[in-house]
Amino acid sequence: MKQVLATFLKPASTKVGIITAIMFQLLFSLIWMTGYRGVSDNTSHLKIAIVNEDQAMGSTIVNNLQSNLPFQTELVATDAEAQSKLNNRDVQMVMHIAPDFSKQLQTAGQTAPITYTINESNPSMTKSIMQAVAGNITATVNKEAVAAGASAALKQVNPNLPAEQATQIAQGLSGKVTSDIQSTNKVKDMPNQMLPMMLVLASIVGTMIMGMNFSVSTNMLGGALSKGGKLGARVMVTIAAAVVVGLISASMVVALGGHVEKGFMALWGFESLFLLTFAWVAQMFLTLFGNAGMLFNIAMLSLQLVSSGAIVPRELLSDFYHNLSDYFPATYAVNGLMNILFGGPDVGREAGALILIAVIALAIDVLIVSVKKVKTAPAQKPQTA
Repeated sequence: MKQVLATFLKPASTKVGIITAIMFQLLFSLIWMTGYRGVSDNTSHLKIAIVNEDQAMGSTIVNNLQSNLPFQTELVATDAEAQSKLNNRDVQMVMHIAPDFSKQLQTAGQTAPITYTINESNPSMTKSIMQAVAGNITATVNKEAVAAGASAALKQVNPNLPAEQATQIAQGLSGKVTSDIQSTNKVKDMPNQMLPMMLVLASIVGTMIMGMNFSVSTNMLGGALSKGGKLGARVMVTIAAAVVVGLISASMVVALGGHVEKGFMALWGFESLFLLTFAWVAQMFLTLFGNAGMLFNIAMLSLQLVSSGAIVPRELLSDFYHNLSDYFPATYAVNGLMNILFGGPDVGREAGALILIAVIALAIDVLIVSVKKVKTAPAQKPQTA
């Protein structure tokens, strides 16, 4: 048995398999633990757009919120402009104070709602955080309304007003301000919310393994074909595979009840594009570093999952990972998928970024293949009879 084990461990493929398993653990632990460190402390990176159309009580509320909220706030002139920013994910929530807010506060028996709008075409954590923020803001404003209302009421009544009656007045004001939370681009359920992460994860892993097998096939062909011919064949097969795999994936999403706001063709086309980009990036590392390129692909897998915004909003990441994510295709794949699946702006910007990354990766691949020397088998001496 000892000899069998030694024989099995001798091939390089066995050693590479063990090293790959070890590197998966090391790289994932290192990247995920550092990538998500301080997420709870980075909520100040989130931004709320405030539309205030009430210049009385509304102005006071806005000033207090800007001084006390642990988030970035931006005063926006119109609700339409704020909704546009929300749709483009420039802000995470819109808070709207109506023109008659103060009048409603002063009218007996009437509530004064503050309208909050949240874009659900975002990581689920964004929705949860903003809903909690809306509740806290309303509770804070309610306290201010109670104090102001009670003070105004007491000035108008007898200075000798009994304390019990003053308490009743204050209690009558305690529920004046209410939350009116609305959502845009609503997501139906948890499976749909997780679709962008699932599609990107499956695409990265699938193209990474596909690229590894294409490299094995290329090496097996040896000198039977020219290196230009092998490269051309690999590029064409990769393009065809991206289109076919994208079709299968988009069909499965629709068949299983996935929410596709912009339609099947948009999903198929965009999936094919980022599959092709992932494939050429993975192949680039394999061409550059051979079998060791798999280690770079493993690191890229972990880095892209952490920084893409599929799980945790990019705004909550450290500056290092947030800036790094701008150069990864998964960031644009996740944004584009959210727009296509849940709703949002068109994906022209994301598609352009993916095409640029794909072209750069393919150009590097072609350059390395062109300068590499072809390994040929040594010529054998002719045998004499």
